[in-house]
Amino acid sequence: MTTISRGSRSDVGRSPGPDLAVEVGAVALANPIMTASGTSGRGTELAPYLALGSLGAVVVKSLAAFAWGGNPAPRLHPTPLGMLNSVGLQGPGVRRWLDEDLADLAATGARVVASIWGRTVDEFAEAASLLAAAGPAVVAVEINLSCPNLDGGRHLFAQSPEDSAAVVSACAVAGRPRWAKLTPVTDRLVDVAAAAADAGADAVTLVNTALGMVIDLETRRPVLGGGGGGLSGPALRPIAVRAVHDVHGALPALPIVGVGGVATGADALELIMAGASAVQVGTATFADPRAPGRVLSELTDWCRVHGVRRVADLRGVAHEPTARPRQQERERP
Repeated sequence: MTTISRGSRSDVGRSPGPDLAVEVGAVALANPIMTASGTSGRGTELAPYLALGSLGAVVVKSLAAFAWGGNPAPRLHPTPLGMLNSVGLQGPGVRRWLDEDLADLAATGARVVASIWGRTVDEFAEAASLLAAAGPAVVAVEINLSCPNLDGGRHLFAQSPEDSAAVVSACAVAGRPRWAKLTPVTDRLVDVAAAAADAGADAVTLVNTALGMVIDLETRRPVLGGGGGGLSGPALRPIAVRAVHDVHGALPALPIVGVGGVATGADALELIMAGASAVQVGTATFADPRAPGRVLSELTDWCRVHGVRRVADLRGVAHEPTARPRQQERERP
């Protein structure tokens, strides 16, 4: 039985299902739920647990133009409300992914978003250029401007409007819509989002992980092999909601993909109400690989129970002024 959390009411007589279709800029999706990059592999790893074609899209692990070994182990560590990761963008490179993984993923009927990264503008451009030959299953490219696990988080493209714009512009060679994935570790988030949009980004993905660290009391050293890492999971969700809310408020025409701590349909709806057009499910899949499908089911049930006919109508409703209650008429003497 599906659980509908946070403000649910009993389902008395199930009405016809809501229209789940959404648009992220030029990309039309059957529903707003996707996987998040780095949490569902680079191909069909989640296929034994859910129908990948039933999701809005599958976002694969970030790929560079070259093979990359990532950071030293250990790479993952649980936290009270999520986890830290310092995987370091390990991957086979775009060419090998195109040759070995894309066809099987496309065969599931999934709409694919390819995530790319680089250490320089030219490396981003090279990765993007390789995607130009990808088939129609790749509906967009997500430009990872904000991974904290390469240089210890000391320099993120997404902390600079100018650097972000340069990368987004260079990635036009991919020949498909560009989504800029941004960091919450900045006080210039709106400026960066605006710069990315001005440079050609069709959407922004908000947000990547926050910086974090855990110390082992016995060894007196950081637990992760890379030292610090990226904090994800439920602890990140309020940060993601605030980021989405702030960017949508300042740039209401810019499509947003919300991500950060989504584990339930209610979590996804919160991001949509803050201003996201679609939502990614990430860390929750480590505990439950069926999580994206479950989130979609819970979101659908919530809309049905609450009489929401089109999920797209919920986008940004948290910004609408509160309706004034009718003043009760005074009783006549």
